[in-house]
Amino acid sequence: MKKTLSVVTLLAAGVSHAAGFAFDTHSGRATGMSFATTAAAQDSTAIAFNAANILGVKKLDITLGDVTTLPQLRFTPTEQDEQKMDTTVVPPPHVFGVYRLNEQMAAGIGVFVPFAAGSNWKDDFPFRTRGYQAQIATYFINPTFAYAPHERLRFGVGLDIVRGTVGITRKINFIDSEGTVELGGAGWGVGYNLGLNVTILDKLLNFGAAFRAPTKLTFKGQADFQDIPSGFQTTLVDQDIESTVTLPGAANLGLAFTPTERLTIALDAQLALWSTFQDFGIEFTDPGLTSILAKNWEDTWNFRIGAEYVVTENIAVRLGAAYDPAPTPENTLTPDLPDANRYKGSVGLGFNFSPIRADLGYQFVYLTDTDSTAPGFEGTYNGIAHVAGLTIGYSMQ
Repeated sequence: MKKTLSVVTLLAAGVSHAAGFAFDTHSGRATGMSFATTAAAQDSTAIAFNAANILGVKKLDITLGDVTTLPQLRFTPTEQDEQKMDTTVVPPPHVFGVYRLNEQMAAGIGVFVPFAAGSNWKDDFPFRTRGYQAQIATYFINPTFAYAPHERLRFGVGLDIVRGTVGITRKINFIDSEGTVELGGAGWGVGYNLGLNVTILDKLLNFGAAFRAPTKLTFKGQADFQDIPSGFQTTLVDQDIESTVTLPGAANLGLAFTPTERLTIALDAQLALWSTFQDFGIEFTDPGLTSILAKNWEDTWNFRIGAEYVVTENIAVRLGAAYDPAPTPENTLTPDLPDANRYKGSVGLGFNFSPIRADLGYQFVYLTDTDSTAPGFEGTYNGIAHVAGLTIGYSMQ
């Protein structure tokens, strides 16, 4: 066996419902509208989507919710049988609170998970030395402030305090036996986000823009080697590990069109700055075990459309659709971080019995055939995912 382990990075964790390892389900309402929220979110969940729009809160708004994702990913290696990933549930919670200080200012704080993924390939997966089991979550603690110098103009700014956790299990091939390495780590990072909202036509058309900066994290943890043959036990020993990664930023543009009091139509375009993900590796205490592999991810544009219709004073229905392309080049797409282009459709319901409301959202994600030409890992990825979210809100007028 080579001394270099086939491990990429602490962040190479598996499949999520969004491209790369993004996770954008921070609200049941947003889920139902396929996350066309840059100009349309006007409650405390705007902390995640556009900091300027927390000024949509009348006095006090608190939201709490969770999302369940059931991905079903398939990988068909060239001239081999199809491989299926076991379903993994990734339930990232979200909680937001905003207080309107006066007519011009509002402040709030949110905790949510914009990057999360999980993978669980079967025991006989032929590439289990490269990808087997993994979980990752990055928790953003996001204090936010917004100011309106004019009734048609809002600005927002937020601080991103990020806690990332990860656990990865991979197999090691010793020809006549198989060992295991378990990698666990955690890290902190700090970033920022900005928001803008402009009322172009009163009660008819709003423009929103938001930017969330890339955030660097340094994961530190332990490597635990198990079932290691005696001839390798002096080399493959438990030791400290470290990996530095930069979570991608994103720039969002959005329009919210309200042709009637009951109907809102929202359009979003997002530039996801995945090019921060160029090459990654885990640094072991023993430098002979360190492996740096190229990823060369590319920035991508994704597009979303959502609609909300208020049926009665207490009930709203929602629809949405989105296109989310994979940032991974064909020549670096491997089972440790599987991916595919995604088409999404969503539905949702909102129930408002002031001061309490509840928002339900469901999204179906179709992962189209996406080819890999990575040497030794040629094949095609595809699959589906189901996303269901519930958010409960309290609003004081």
